Amino acid sequence: MMTSLQEDVVRENLRTVKDPELEVNIIDLGLVYGIEIDQSNVTVKMTLTSPACPLGGVIQAQAHQAVKKLPWVKEVKVELVWSPRWDPKTMASEDAQMELGIL
Repeated sequence: MMTSLQEDVVRENLRTVKDPELEVNIIDLGLVYGIEIDQSNVTVKMTLTSPACPLGGVIQAQAHQAVKKLPWVKEVKVELVWSPRWDPKTMASEDAQMELGIL
């Protein structure tokens, strides 16, 4: 699957968003499942570490703001998805797994 330069830029901006409890960014945690770009509209499909995450709204808002900062972006949608269920053993980067004490 090819990623576009724009998608890479969106992904880099999303690296600034950290899960407040784990102190690891949402990209390395593997919480971002997909980024769709349609001209100047961006949809981010992401999940949370758990459906009961008390800071889910905060993380979602920070992700929205991180993408909205990009000068070419007009509309941002951050959609929460619960399938597949997040699993740090298979979805988090090696660095994040080390930080979480999984590796």
